[in-house]
Amino acid sequence: MAKLSFEETLIKVWRQALVKNADAVELGTKRYPVRKTPKRRLRQVDFVFNENEVRGLEQNPETKSRWAQMARSGKKVMQFLSEGRYVANVVDGKVNFYGRGPRTSR
Repeated sequence: MAKLSFEETLIKVWRQALVKNADAVELGTKRYPVRKTPKRRLRQVDFVFNENEVRGLEQNPETKSRWAQMARSGKKVMQFLSEGRYVANVVDGKVNFYGRGPRTSR
């Protein structure tokens, strides 16, 4: 099986967590549980890509961002963080990277 790119991985996580409403995301042979945040009950999944920890977090529709506006309009929006920074989001199966995207080396 070919290794997925970071972009393909984000789409796969988004699709399983938000579209299929799965209770776990499967990436290769690994399964990562989809949890709900305590306060807002937003879906969240922590996974590893190229030895980097990444968190996918469902967009909170109650914030003022344009992503929240999309979420309020019914679009499925997931933000992705790595090392405490937002690196990308996925809206309706399309990836938007922030800044330079993921760091591939440390």
